[in-house]
Amino acid sequence: MVQLSILILDDEKVFRDEIREFLENDSFIVHSAALPSEAFPILENHEIDILILDLRLPEMDGFEVLEKVKKLYPHIEVIMITGHGDMDAVIQAMRMGAVEFFPKPFRLLDMKAAIRRTRRFIDLNHRLKEINQSYQLISKDLRDNVGYEMVGRSKAVQQVIDLMRRVAAVDNTSVFITGESGTGKELIARGIHYLSDRGDKYFHAVNCSAIPETLFESEFFGYKKGAFTGAEEEKAGWFEIANGGTLFLDEIVDMHPLLQSKLLRVLEDRKVRRLGATSDISVDVRIIAATNQDVKGCVDENKFRTDLFYRLNSFEINIPPLRERPEDIPVLLNYYIQTLSKKLNKKITGVDNRVVAAALLYPFPGNVRELRNMVERAIILSDGDKLTVNEFAFAGLKDIEVDEVDINVEETFDLDEIERLTIIRALERADNKKVEAAQLLNITRQSLDRRLEKYGIILD
Repeated sequence: MVQLSILILDDEKVFRDEIREFLENDSFIVHSAALPSEAFPILENHEIDILILDLRLPEMDGFEVLEKVKKLYPHIEVIMITGHGDMDAVIQAMRMGAVEFFPKPFRLLDMKAAIRRTRRFIDLNHRLKEINQSYQLISKDLRDNVGYEMVGRSKAVQQVIDLMRRVAAVDNTSVFITGESGTGKELIARGIHYLSDRGDKYFHAVNCSAIPETLFESEFFGYKKGAFTGAEEEKAGWFEIANGGTLFLDEIVDMHPLLQSKLLRVLEDRKVRRLGATSDISVDVRIIAATNQDVKGCVDENKFRTDLFYRLNSFEINIPPLRERPEDIPVLLNYYIQTLSKKLNKKITGVDNRVVAAALLYPFPGNVRELRNMVERAIILSDGDKLTVNEFAFAGLKDIEVDEVDINVEETFDLDEIERLTIIRALERADNKKVEAAQLLNITRQSLDRRLEKYGIILD
């Protein structure tokens, strides 16, 4: 638990000394000041959690101090005290952000209880600050090393980032990433690599579905000169190339069953032998595998070896499809418009509201990759500085006309209001028939029922 730091601002020395001694005996870190001009340097140079503030002060009154503190240090909780308190002063102080108000004289035990009531909010703020700093550092590392950030504000994306951070801190644990095509499985793999102690080593990505059986051993294990016809020089295999770093095996489930057994042996022994060689080479490689298929179903159908699955699946990360996290769509739209317009040397300053509404209706079978490609195409086609629905190809919207969805979307995007109005429009088109409305929205009937309950929409 965080040790609280408290500043007492009161011009009465006897009061300052008395409350300071009382709080220090309870293991709080306590600072004190008689004047606002003494208090603000303390606020600037120390991490203060709680300000105990007298209303009547020289230089400026407590309300002025409270206003300035809340503007400069909004995280600080303020407890007001006064010998001249009245109800109007209490109301004003609370409206300005004070959490407690005590008229003098008061019992020190009551002040202590108020501080303890306040600490739960302070502990939460400290925790949120730590989480935000962690996400910011992760995002910066990913941007610097992978080329772009993990973009999104949904809980699902934050959870994926948290899992990345946790598994990256544990060296050599195999990771299995699942998710539909286009969700960013390789980005997650690269993120884990660059956040780990292996970040300065080599990251090698392999598409397992593209490896013919005849080339498996030569590509994965390498070969000696003269090992076979055409082997005119030595070649290191992918395990050797990634030695000390990370080997990313994409679409692992598509690997031929015979090749799966050979891969399993290497994963168990951590040794490879080049074709034509007589000795083994030890390798230290972190394996990250990925698939867009139902891997457990493939195991049940004997398409994927059970022992290989459990060898690779020490830690699983599932990336939800974009349609299940619509709150990320406006964020991704803005991000890709900004980055791709610079790349394509186009000055795009905005996007029509109806594009956001249409994107929220669209199921994005190709996920984030499809959204990115849509934005790139739209920027290329655009002749102005604002993207409109005319430049986008939102196929599959069925009977809903995009032009009829006219929602005032600000930069922060009121996603709940967009979704609510979109559902109402679909129900109107379907004559309040849930099954048809769900089909128009490209969601299940159960998902529609949950949204109706969420927004309090009652059908006649």
